[in-house]
Amino acid sequence: MLLPAIKAMRPHQWVKNLLVFAPLLFTPKREDPAAWLISALAFAAFCCAASSIYLLNDIVDREEDRHHPKKHLRPIASGALSVGAAYCVLGLLLAIAAGLSMQLPKVEGFAFIIWPAAYLTLNLLYSFWWKRLVVVDCMCIALGFQLRVHAGAAAIGVDASHWIVLCTFFFALFLAFCKRYEELNRQAESSGMTRASLKDYSLPFLNMMIGPLAALSIVTYALYTVSEETIRRHHTDALMYTVPVVTYGVFRYLYLVYRKSEGGDPARLLFRDGPLVASGMAYVTLIWLMLRGH
Repeated sequence: MLLPAIKAMRPHQWVKNLLVFAPLLFTPKREDPAAWLISALAFAAFCCAASSIYLLNDIVDREEDRHHPKKHLRPIASGALSVGAAYCVLGLLLAIAAGLSMQLPKVEGFAFIIWPAAYLTLNLLYSFWWKRLVVVDCMCIALGFQLRVHAGAAAIGVDASHWIVLCTFFFALFLAFCKRYEELNRQAESSGMTRASLKDYSLPFLNMMIGPLAALSIVTYALYTVSEETIRRHHTDALMYTVPVVTYGVFRYLYLVYRKSEGGDPARLLFRDGPLVASGMAYVTLIWLMLRGH
């Protein structure tokens, strides 16, 4: 039962929680080992919270998943992990997330636990109601990414840049609509409706959403790099030279969605596609070198 339980937790999806480290990467505290430890605890708390939501979703959606060409292999849908055992693992994960959150210092009187609690509340609303509402389902996903950024900033006691928060929201919304595009393309392969909101989507509508959101992701990041707030905080305007790397990453993802029919699982794709991995590593390296000493 251990292996099905671990698989149901979807550890490959924990890559999304790396956004918790984003505020640390863009502050002088990136040179402080203690700040990295605090961010690591915040990351672990969000991983446990996210996995508990994945388990809950798989429990709720197990009947629909059995009709999906890929999701029918998930542990709960396939019967490899019983519903009762899944609830036990879910409870354990929530307890660990709460325990880790309580270890983090309070910032301005607010306990860190409010951020994973807000994330869990958002996802509960999504799981039981909002995932059936067209557009709202994708916006919930994007807001979940924003909460990760705010949580990472709160953990180390810094303010999240307004531009980077907007960029995160638009990019996450872009990924969410790309995911719906891939799911709708594969709908014909399934034996039933695999997601309630898919009936309200169409490929032309999703195309109209994906294009502008790709542009907004790049533009808001570019504005972040040249904003007075950013230059004042980092004492350099060199971040603007990372814009081509970000632009390439977005365009590469569009290529994979439209030409390779991928995009249904961004977390796997970000590790499986060589050029995307290379652009991600190049981006982090450039940020580290440009901000070193500032």
